[in-house]
Amino acid sequence: MSELPAKAEKLDAADELAGVRGKFVLDTVSDHAADAAGVYLDGNSLGALPAAVPGRVEDVVRRQWGELRIRSWDESGWWTAPERIGDRIAPLVGAAAGQIVVGDSTSVNVFKALVGAVRLAGAGRDEIVVDATTFPTDGYIAESAARLTGCTLRPVTPAEVPGVLGDRTAAVLLNHVDYRTGRLHDLPSLTAAVHAAGAVAVWDLCHSAGALPVGLDEHGVDLAVGCTYKYLNGGPGSPAYLYVRRELQDRFDSPLPGWNSHAEPFGMRAAYEPAAGALRGRVGTPDILSMLALEAALDVWDGVSIEAVRAKSLALTDFFLECVAAYAPAGRVESVTPEAHAERGSQVALRCDDAGEVMKELIARGVVGDFRHPDVLRFGFTPLYVGFGDVERAARVLGEVLS
Repeated sequence: MSELPAKAEKLDAADELAGVRGKFVLDTVSDHAADAAGVYLDGNSLGALPAAVPGRVEDVVRRQWGELRIRSWDESGWWTAPERIGDRIAPLVGAAAGQIVVGDSTSVNVFKALVGAVRLAGAGRDEIVVDATTFPTDGYIAESAARLTGCTLRPVTPAEVPGVLGDRTAAVLLNHVDYRTGRLHDLPSLTAAVHAAGAVAVWDLCHSAGALPVGLDEHGVDLAVGCTYKYLNGGPGSPAYLYVRRELQDRFDSPLPGWNSHAEPFGMRAAYEPAAGALRGRVGTPDILSMLALEAALDVWDGVSIEAVRAKSLALTDFFLECVAAYAPAGRVESVTPEAHAERGSQVALRCDDAGEVMKELIARGVVGDFRHPDVLRFGFTPLYVGFGDVERAARVLGEVLS
């Protein structure tokens, strides 16, 4: 096992993304375990703080709000922030500019997208297919959207989707990466199957955006949503985003028509007329403080390709599984994350009988992952700031705790 630290050192020396790590605020030496300090493997829940964000937020508060006040809607670009920041996210999910608008929560955007998808599908289609293994909120929203639109809800696993599609299918809501296991679902083939049935494909990108190539435009995805506080490092509660494929924008009928999405927002007209383009995904006044914190956070992506991020992600998770196999007692944990690269996101989930207590001890020793009921240890790998030395140390401490 002594060769693993040396291998980690060699991999870190060859890491083309190693320089990005310095753009984040990360832990220093832990009092509990000096050689396992600052191993943050929970970026799939909340990304680390980019170092440039505090200064930018202070400027927003002190100067833009404190001095310019209402003038900042124009002079500081507050009014155009939702689409401007959307255009910065677009390359990370494989979308051209003008198709993403930032604002509201993921849940709200799932609701907008799913009801909008049913309306796009048209008359005669009265069934919504939803990923039965989805993050709970997506399921709750899908159930409500079905009641609101008079549709039947059909929960199935992603593998079962092609077999249940038909001429009644209006919309299909799927997660790109399973939040529990880290399984990466086949977005291209599933989207193609949905389209072959004449239905509308809606994808939740919360656990893939910023971790791997998505290819929204390339694969003809209709609508997509995602959060920005995981791999995009936008901060707790940072606003989500909504993608509306350009060819569908003039027909997208949002169930939440707010004044911010009106063609003439300051006309204060009684009748609603939607704005052109992705702007019709806006609703009310944007949350400027968190939105501009997100904009600052996205600076860390300057000069970084999502393909390089994906390559490192796979190398990190491969190395973690290798180290766990070496350090953990035999039979003590079992990986539920697929081994095949084409089926793996950017996390590793390990099944462990006493997972809750194990994670508490790991955190006490400076290795931060998270626990999912009833028996899953989740470790998220954010390639922008996680190194191979981190991975080796985390697996070594896990082995000690499990022993």
